[in-house]
Amino acid sequence: MSGTSNTKFGFTKLLVDNLEASASFYESVCGLVETGRVDATIAGRNIREILFAPGHEGGATFVLLKFLDAPKPANDEVILGFTTDDVDAFVERAKAAGGAVAQPASTLVEHGVKVAFVTDVEGHLIEVAQPL
Repeated sequence: MSGTSNTKFGFTKLLVDNLEASASFYESVCGLVETGRVDATIAGRNIREILFAPGHEGGATFVLLKFLDAPKPANDEVILGFTTDDVDAFVERAKAAGGAVAQPASTLVEHGVKVAFVTDVEGHLIEVAQPL
C-alpha cells in the first residue's frame, strides 16, 4: 500500500455523557491512567476530553469525549475490547464499579480465549478476553 507506510492506529474516542463517572469506571476496572484533559472545539462544537495512557508500549490512547451541546450519545455503536489475564476478576471489577454483565464468561477453545461481555456505567459494551 503506497502512501500508508507512516499511518498507525493511534487512539479511540468514546462518546459519553458523564465524563467523571466514565473515567472512574475505566480507571478502576481497566487500570487506565489519566494523562490529561482537553477543552476544545471540533467542527464548531465545544468538547471536553479525558485522555488515558496506552496500556502497553506502542498501544493506542483511549479518550473519553463529551460534546457539551449534545444530548446523551448512543451506547451501541462500538464494542470496546480489552485483554486480561483474569476475565473473572475483570467482570467482578466491572460490576463493583457500576457496570453489568451482558454475557457471562465462556471458554472458546477454538479461538484460544475465555471471553465475557460487560457494560460500563453508561451501557457501552466491552468484550474482555483472556488468552488460554
